Amino acid sequence: MGADLKSETAYCTVIAVILLLCGGGAAVEDDENEFHGDYSKLSGIIIPGFASTQLRAWSILDCPYSPLDFNPLDLVWLDSTKLENLLRILGSICYVIVKLLSAVNCWFKCMVLDPYNETDHPECKSRPDSGLSAITELDPGYITGPLSTVWKEWLKWCVEFGIEANAIVAVPYDWRLSPTKLEERDLYFHKLKLTFETAFKLRGGPSIVFAHSMGNNVFRYFLEWLRLEIAPKHYLEWLDQHIHAYFAVGAPLLGSVEAIKSTLSGVTFGLPVSEGTARLLSNSFASSLWLMPFSKNCKGDNTFWKHFSGGAAKKNKHVYHCTDEEYQSKYSGWPTNIINIEIPSPDGLDAYPSVTEAVKANMTNMECGLPTLLSFTARELADGTLFKAIKDYDPDSARMLHQLKKLYHDDPVMNPLTPWERPPIKNVFCIYGAHLKTEVGYYFAPSGKPYPDNWIITDVIYETEGSLVSRSGTVVDGNAGPITGDETVPYHSLSWCKNWLGPKVNITMAPQPEHDGSDVQIELNVEHEHGSDIIANMTKAPRVKYITFYEDSESIPGKRTAVWELDKANHRNIVRSPVLMRELWLQMWHDIQPGAKSKFVTKAKRGPLRDADCYWDYGKACCAWQEYCEYRYSFGDVHLGQSCRLRNTSANMLLQYI
Repeated sequence: MGADLKSETAYCTVIAVILLLCGGGAAVEDDENEFHGDYSKLSGIIIPGFASTQLRAWSILDCPYSPLDFNPLDLVWLDSTKLENLLRILGSICYVIVKLLSAVNCWFKCMVLDPYNETDHPECKSRPDSGLSAITELDPGYITGPLSTVWKEWLKWCVEFGIEANAIVAVPYDWRLSPTKLEERDLYFHKLKLTFETAFKLRGGPSIVFAHSMGNNVFRYFLEWLRLEIAPKHYLEWLDQHIHAYFAVGAPLLGSVEAIKSTLSGVTFGLPVSEGTARLLSNSFASSLWLMPFSKNCKGDNTFWKHFSGGAAKKNKHVYHCTDEEYQSKYSGWPTNIINIEIPSPDGLDAYPSVTEAVKANMTNMECGLPTLLSFTARELADGTLFKAIKDYDPDSARMLHQLKKLYHDDPVMNPLTPWERPPIKNVFCIYGAHLKTEVGYYFAPSGKPYPDNWIITDVIYETEGSLVSRSGTVVDGNAGPITGDETVPYHSLSWCKNWLGPKVNITMAPQPEHDGSDVQIELNVEHEHGSDIIANMTKAPRVKYITFYEDSESIPGKRTAVWELDKANHRNIVRSPVLMRELWLQMWHDIQPGAKSKFVTKAKRGPLRDADCYWDYGKACCAWQEYCEYRYSFGDVHLGQSCRLRNTSANMLLQYI
């Protein structure tokens, strides 16, 4: 789900953890939700997201007529050198076509899964790499490395601030699998539990979890899996002991519309493959449905209580409960209908035996021989109505219905296509980008080509500030909001975590760059009703990017919650944002100080924290931020800005934010 390789690697991403700093004695905090102990004992758990883990071949596959064979431990996802060679061999006609098709077919075999049982292709299998190297750069190399960097910048910050190597733990996984298969094939959630417990024994303290995009879905499932693994009376005790804080970045809390686009038409990730091939791959990955949009008003059965009430025997009797609000409001609470699709219908409704009454009511009147336009809300995507409606016209629909029911609706742990509740962790920070043009709906029509290229996108609906517009620029009716998403996930899905805030919220809006505090705006004790959005009513200077903090003023007892909105932060690149990394470090540094008097770090000013933040002010002919930076030449500096360095150490600079 990305437009190019650079975007995809960052999107498919998912997730990291920040480790706390060097030292600090015992923390003596009055707030009961703070960790009481030596903060140098904290660990960081990195859980990568969709397509953000390297996959390596675990087979020997000979590709006839092609030099691109696969051997054990060869990179499959992602070795762009092999894939780029597919383009280089487009020289002469017949011979080249044979080589091209052979190479694509070999790579396809190592990536594709059986859509019914999630097993590997008989001729090739791939498995996720392990360790930090599996998530830092998907395709290491002088040229390709910077384009496929995921968590490398995070590790550089950790090293610069003195974090020990054993304090950061990556837990990569096969992002193609459904949650059930992750546990069944790889024991992933058992291993993740052991990772937390090992980190606790190794360093003596709890961990900080940092997740990006689909990594949040993985972590949510883990928390529910853990609820069934541990005795109920020890569940919260285990969480308090092993997890200090959870940072959810770019979490698709109500799904992402790009998931359904990938399902119906395919997204190439910028690779030299056709959209049809990309669609076949995506639909063989059961994880694609994990990102499906769903309604905030509908929930599946409570699987947890079923295990204690004898209801587990009714595993095939899935019930999807929706509130009255679902049927009284339009679009399942989303800005518009997510899918609008034309169906050939010369015989009228009789041609759709699989379509439910709800879908029949959804059909527009039509003249004889003209197609029928069907529109589907998030609820109708999550409950399978869309796939039932097009089953007679799309061979993939039966497979998608099978995956949806078996792997999600009837999941033995939970139905992930239901609204999130606040995780039962003491400290939760939800972070996302906003104010970018974001896709929220699509129009599809038959392309006239055979499967898998049988659908074509005829129009796209975007959310912009205060309105919905089509790809051609036409204004579209719908529930347009004052804030938009991050180019990938709509604001409606990203901002669901505002429901986790307490009854009173402090709102602070500050410029993203270094500033002296003169442009910081604060509104205290804003009333917040559960289930409703909360938006800062503050003015913004033109051409200035802001970060808006929504922080508990009156917390849920024993909990601390904050939501950060970063202007113009792209979903796929937010994990590499220096602004995000700065704010995370400041919050963590604030937390470890025994003398901290507030729950959250002050936003009064933002000065340089690292040598890289200092620069040369050509107008004043000196280093900018003279209070913090000085000119200090070191051998090898090639320009004046490189010679501008902090006057004191980074640790000393952080003390001002206590």
